[in-house]
Amino acid sequence: MSTPTVYRATRASRIAMIVAAFALIVLAAAPWWAGRADLRLMGEIFLYLSLACLWNLMAGYAGLVSVGQQAFVGFGGYMLFALTIFGGLHPITAILLAGLLAAVLSVPIASLIFRLKGAYFAIGTWVMAEVFRLTFAQISALGGGSGTSLPVGIVRSLASSRSGREALSYWLALGSAVLVIAAVYLFLRSRRGLALTAIRDSEVAASGLGIDIWRTKLEVYVVTSAFTAIIGGLIFLQKLRISPDAAFSVNDWTAFVIFIVVIGGIGTLEGPIIGTLLFFLLRETLADFGTIYLMVLGAVAIVVMLKAPKGVWGLIRDRYDLELFPLSYRIKLNDPKDI
Repeated sequence: MSTPTVYRATRASRIAMIVAAFALIVLAAAPWWAGRADLRLMGEIFLYLSLACLWNLMAGYAGLVSVGQQAFVGFGGYMLFALTIFGGLHPITAILLAGLLAAVLSVPIASLIFRLKGAYFAIGTWVMAEVFRLTFAQISALGGGSGTSLPVGIVRSLASSRSGREALSYWLALGSAVLVIAAVYLFLRSRRGLALTAIRDSEVAASGLGIDIWRTKLEVYVVTSAFTAIIGGLIFLQKLRISPDAAFSVNDWTAFVIFIVVIGGIGTLEGPIIGTLLFFLLRETLADFGTIYLMVLGAVAIVVMLKAPKGVWGLIRDRYDLELFPLSYRIKLNDPKDI
């Protein structure tokens, strides 16, 4: 009889890891070969990629379809300004502390909105984000409704020269993307990740297997909230100015992120990467056409959802059986003569 061998890594995934390592080295050296505008664009790409991976973890695996993650983006940005201006902390320390505070704050929020299901949960997260926006708009010490800018002294604490600050911001954005992707990948390969995948496939079956669904979803929500706040701090560290409308923009930090995940492929690690590249390709190509740009994005999203419900990567994976991040288990039957 043939004996089965269970494995995860494939030839495609090994090649992908080698290419990714080489690409990471090239990208890390970008301050020495890329222009200032290119660094800013690539930094923005990495930050959006991080947000997309985090939202995909929540919606694609835990089933928490949130349209209010801008709450934690704005919270992280405002904590950066508050902790540096009034607390005297270094910006990087302030960003990390903002993530910790967001994790603590997300627990009581989760206990409230987890009572809602489906569309009501999505609306509840959006309402919570509006509460955040209105609250920070009332804080006059942070500029109220008009916002405020990061003082020059705090900006210069990052690096003495402008090129040094831009290089540091770029490296922080690149590092955040690598950290988020690695953290999500390792989490999904762990026992918690296996439980999360079971919940995604069937909550009833997962509950029957003894998985604590509420606790698992809470863990995902807390972790994603913390990382989202950190990314929010990095976003406004690049911008150097913050206002309630910019910090809690549903279009910038949720609608575009959902678009990225949907066209790339929800419930996969490769999907947000593909979606981010496609989104920025469309944005840079059509940005000069005004509202037509948004209309094209909407049309693309509709076409993808109709023709490829699993996204672009889902279409590729089903046709060629590719998996660049080896998460699935595969079985190979060995010939007894080879044993």
